[in-house]
Amino acid sequence: MTRGRPKADSSSTDARLKARGRKAGKKEKDPNKPKRPPSAFFVFLDEFRKQFNEANPGNKSVAAVGKAAGNKWKSMSDAEKAPYVTKAEDKKSEYTKNMRTYNMKLAGGSNPSEGDDSDKSKSEVEEEGSGEGEEDEE
Repeated sequence: MTRGRPKADSSSTDARLKARGRKAGKKEKDPNKPKRPPSAFFVFLDEFRKQFNEANPGNKSVAAVGKAAGNKWKSMSDAEKAPYVTKAEDKKSEYTKNMRTYNMKLAGGSNPSEGDDSDKSKSEVEEEGSGEGEEDEE
């Protein structure tokens, strides 16, 4: 005879261990929310990955690409990084614009997952968002 819990108790313990890792009431992500913009390094990495794979067609290691890109990025001067920084800034400004419109849709009470079924055109929505402190005239 073994010294331990009976098998019936072990199944309830397993259930408690599985439930412990989950957060209660975790919100689901909105699929319509804009994705965050990449940093300058990730803009560089996208271009570097293409060049690296052309130079090393037999390489299947993601880590090797990442290490090589990291070493190259560290060795680059600020002048060499400048085009990637400007691309990243452009993407960030586009992201902030998209987030502004996304937040206006949420504040307006419409569900962003339903699509653009509103009566107002996009230009009317942008005009209302630009006038801070103004109230609707009806």
